[in-house]
This record gives sequence, structure tokens and C-alpha cells, in this order.
Amino acid sequence: MSAQSAAAPYARQTATSNKSRIAILNGAKAVIADVGSYQSNIADIALRAQVSKATIYNQFADKAEMMECLVEYEVSRLTQLALSAGSRQEGLYLLSKEISQDLALRKLVETDPLEISKLVTITTHPNWVLAHQGIAKVFGHDRTACGVILRWLIGQIASPITQEESFLQSKALAASLFSQ
Repeated sequence: MSAQSAAAPYARQTATSNKSRIAILNGAKAVIADVGSYQSNIADIALRAQVSKATIYNQFADKAEMMECLVEYEVSRLTQLALSAGSRQEGLYLLSKEISQDLALRKLVETDPLEISKLVTITTHPNWVLAHQGIAKVFGHDRTACGVILRWLIGQIASPITQEESFLQSKALAASLFSQ
């Protein structure tokens, strides 16, 4: 058996594992949008993700690790979304719209204030480092600009804005931060 053919089953297993992981994270987000973080449970997440509970436990040690990975996944997803934008202003708008319209965040604000307070407190936690890196990757490495953008977006978790407000504020913010 060649090395390449021996690696093929592993590659298929990894691809399947990644699909399962993404399905689980999307399922967890959907359950959180319905009932909040504290009321969510592995059985409901497995049902929503269309995987077994064993598959979830093969991917994550426990619910806390899964939730931690969900935050990391969302930060990465939002970074990629902003990177796909045609301009910095469009990137700001897309991020604002996603955050303000996120049903899971809305439910967390309503049902899990402790989780939200942890989520919006800027720390040295790896997910915050990832968020800072994502903002810098999309908008440049100016610390002041990145700080303003990050705080503007954090504010929308507890006080979401409309799509029109997202557009107008992102336009004004981009003009203020990037027109020179």
C-alpha cells in the first residue's frame, strides 16, 4: 500500500469530521437562538445538527468546550465575511448587520446575561486575540481604528441596530477612520 493511498482514508475521515464539527456548531447556534445557552443541551444540539450525541462527544470534551469553539468559529466566519467585502465600508456594514441580526446573540442577551457579559468583556482570552487579529487583517493594523471598530461592533450585541443604521454608521465610520 502506497503512502498516498494510506493517507486517503484519513483525508476522507478529516473532511467528514470537519463537516460534522461545522454541523454541530451550526446546530448549537440554532438551539441557542431558540432557548439560550443555559437551556441548550447536547441531545437537542445533536438532533438539530443531525448527528449522534456520540459524534458530538468525539468532537468536543463537553458542552463548555463546544461553546468555546462556537465563539471561535463565529469570529473566524465573520472575519472571512468581512474579508470578502469589496471595501472597508462594506466590511463594516456586513459585520454590523451580522451581529445586529444574530438570533443567538439576541437570545443570549435575553436569557443569559452572564454569558453576554463574558462575551463582551475584552480580555486576553484566545478568542479575543483572534477577534483583534481578524479586525486587523480586515481593516489594517492601526490599534486606534481597530479598537474603535471592535467597540462599535460589541455595542451592537446588547443594542442591535437596523440594517439602515448599519449602513449609515458603517459609512460614517469608514469615512472617519479610513479617508486620508
